[in-house]
Amino acid sequence: MAETAAAAPQPDQPEDDYSPFSAEPPFRPRRNPLRIWTAAAAVFAVLALGTIGAVSYWGLPDWVPVSRPVFAMQQPDLVLEFPPEQQDRRTLPNGTEFFGASGTITNVGRETHTIPSILIVMRDARDRIVYSWEVAPPKAQLAPGESVTINEAVTDVPKSAKFAEIGWKPD
Repeated sequence: MAETAAAAPQPDQPEDDYSPFSAEPPFRPRRNPLRIWTAAAAVFAVLALGTIGAVSYWGLPDWVPVSRPVFAMQQPDLVLEFPPEQQDRRTLPNGTEFFGASGTITNVGRETHTIPSILIVMRDARDRIVYSWEVAPPKAQLAPGESVTINEAVTDVPKSAKFAEIGWKPD
């Protein structure tokens, strides 16, 4: 029994071939790294699907640098007419900028249609949007062949605004 006790390393006497700096790690390595990669892929898939769902439901946030259309697509059977000669831009005697627009919406179809809101966008000489506002239509729906006139005026238009564009407001 004395021989087996001498063969075991003693705590106060280090063995000659033992080194604390040996290549063996002081811990047991993970046995299945594939499990970690599978969990990471599952977390990524859940985040990606959540992002896709949020963007499809609420749309992209405003800070995303993607060009968006200013106006909505053309409405079927609704004709929006705002001739340039019926747009009035002038400076009032007190120095305030005035813009007035007049036009019509006509239902040329055979069914009654709901009228969406109208968006008036003012642009400067460099084609940047400097002012915009929404115009609620005076009627909610138009019967076939019916027209409605819209007269809109604002007085807080920036002096840098050079021309106006008028179209359907996007959702």
